[in-house]
Amino acid sequence: MNPMSWATTDDVLLSTSLATYLDKKLIVLLRDGRKLLGLLRSFDQFANVVLEGACERVIVGDLYCDVPLGLYVIRGENVVLIGELESDKEELPPHMACVSEAEIRKAQKADRESSDLKGTMRKRMEFLDFD
Repeated sequence: MNPMSWATTDDVLLSTSLATYLDKKLIVLLRDGRKLLGLLRSFDQFANVVLEGACERVIVGDLYCDVPLGLYVIRGENVVLIGELESDKEELPPHMACVSEAEIRKAQKADRESSDLKGTMRKRMEFLDFD
């Protein structure tokens, strides 16, 4: 083993598996729940990845929007899952509707407010102890 090299066998296996995805369209699920799509252009032993033509897929109910991001660098510690998207298959169910970025942001806000209201109501009802 080269004394200047610090890569372990596990690092090489991780690199080899990501190498099969180079120049392919991927979906990357992040720790905060975001879903990014784009072409894998580069990666390193820490699973830091570079996506070209990246977009964030935002889904609220039956609505979705692909928000363009351009060239995007993702820190490996934020990656939960990386998967290849098959170009010959439809990515989303047919009942989902593509909307503009403004519409999806409005739907996200309404969904967040609804969740906040449910949480507030749940806290107010805790004293009833339905359990």
